[in-house]
Amino acid sequence: MQLKTLSYHSASGWQSPLPAELNSPQTLVLAFGASEFIDDPRPFAELARVLPDAVLAGCSTSGEIAGTQVHDASISVAIARFEHTTLHRAVTEVQGANDSWAAGARLAQQLRAPGLRAVFVLSDGLHVNGTPLVAGLTQNLPQDVAVSGGLAGDGSRFQRTWVLDGATPAQQRICAVGLYGERLRMGHGHDGGWSDFGPERRITRSEGNVLYELDGKPALDLYKAYLGERAAGLPGTALLFPLSLRREGSSGEPVVRTILGIDEERRSLTFAGDMPQGGIARLMRTHNDRLIDSAGLAASRATQGLPAAEPALVVSVSCVGRRLVLGERTEEEVETVVDGAPCPIGHVGFYSYGEISPALAGGHSDLHNQTMTVTVFSESTEASAPA
Repeated sequence: MQLKTLSYHSASGWQSPLPAELNSPQTLVLAFGASEFIDDPRPFAELARVLPDAVLAGCSTSGEIAGTQVHDASISVAIARFEHTTLHRAVTEVQGANDSWAAGARLAQQLRAPGLRAVFVLSDGLHVNGTPLVAGLTQNLPQDVAVSGGLAGDGSRFQRTWVLDGATPAQQRICAVGLYGERLRMGHGHDGGWSDFGPERRITRSEGNVLYELDGKPALDLYKAYLGERAAGLPGTALLFPLSLRREGSSGEPVVRTILGIDEERRSLTFAGDMPQGGIARLMRTHNDRLIDSAGLAASRATQGLPAAEPALVVSVSCVGRRLVLGERTEEEVETVVDGAPCPIGHVGFYSYGEISPALAGGHSDLHNQTMTVTVFSESTEASAPA
């Protein structure tokens, strides 16, 4: 694998010349940019012009990760030319949250082919229910295909997100890249660093990713009572206090859910993923050191067993809520990922409205919130290497 990372800033342009020599159908170009680039897509058109045969994918962010740094108002790019891995891009429009499972199934049908080993998906962050989206993908792909990626971001504004459709930033799009070949090596890991507090509450009324009632009371009213003065900043301040969710009687790992929007008239909360009726929800909180340590755990899990001598593309997707909590210490969690990764690496990523990663024990992929997820792509020198 040949690998190059670089950044684009509106004031200064490209950090270094685009590497036309890496152009090929086996070249993956990932471009993570600020939401305002939907109004100025020229950098993406330039990527497509210089690398016309490459597979280009990208999305808007709540902060762009480049190496050990986090930027705003920029584009973070990784260009990876694989030697033994083939690529295929699938794109679909999503009509809304109710179309999420079908959108995932449409992508899966476009990607199904012999040799598929992994899928990296980037989704609209506001018009999608991430839980059925991932289910639609995984239920229509072979069980051994790992799915990772994330939901596009828009800072703490929650107004508009985009995903690249070709070289064009477009709203209400989902893009997935399939990676094929027996020499592909993929590692993945995620960790949160959050802990529960306060009473458990039963979800007594919900529909998909919209939560109406907890313990028979309006969900928004209860949440505002917990937030106090911070309720005036909703939905952004909700990122500081996500909810843990588990099904009653389940012994599995709880999932974390982040609020994307509120409805004052219906007194409801809209989340990035499903809030199933009958589930048990509880508020969560954290502190800086736990978040930073959890990023290191995610990187360690993602890189375990991968060949340290081979070049690797490391993609980090972290939640915007973590960035709001960490503040000036945000780059420390990114540095922790790099410190725990094999060398040589190229490291890019973004702050998101939802993270997609397989379960820790190698189970099915799922939507996560408030986590650091790390995906590593490399190639083995041996054709018989497992994925």
